[in-house]
Amino acid sequence: MESEILSTPHDYLPILIQLIVAVGFGVGTIIITHLIGPKVRTENKLGAFESGIEVIGNARQPFSIKYFIVAILFVIFDIEVVFMYPWAVNFREFGLSGLIEMFVFMGMLLLGFIYIIKKKALEWD
Repeated sequence: MESEILSTPHDYLPILIQLIVAVGFGVGTIIITHLIGPKVRTENKLGAFESGIEVIGNARQPFSIKYFIVAILFVIFDIEVVFMYPWAVNFREFGLSGLIEMFVFMGMLLLGFIYIIKKKALEWD
């Protein structure tokens, strides 16, 4: 007789603690550095630093949105791997239904990739 694995709210307590510590560390670090950091504002400190090269022109020049699109697409297609790891670890337990679900997931991902290729979002022209 197989034992059923039931999860209770008590099982999620370590995750909640880790989340609180992570958010607390991030917010605490920002607040502490703002409070104890140097507050001297000179023209040299506020100027842009580019490896010692003098600044030429305005830093707020418009440039192609393709850089952002490629970066966002890269992140989206990397996130898929996060969903594949748990499946790969437990794929025998999921059985045939888990396999079908992963094929559906990969199929939707492939459709998204085909759409991106058809829209020529990855071309640099």
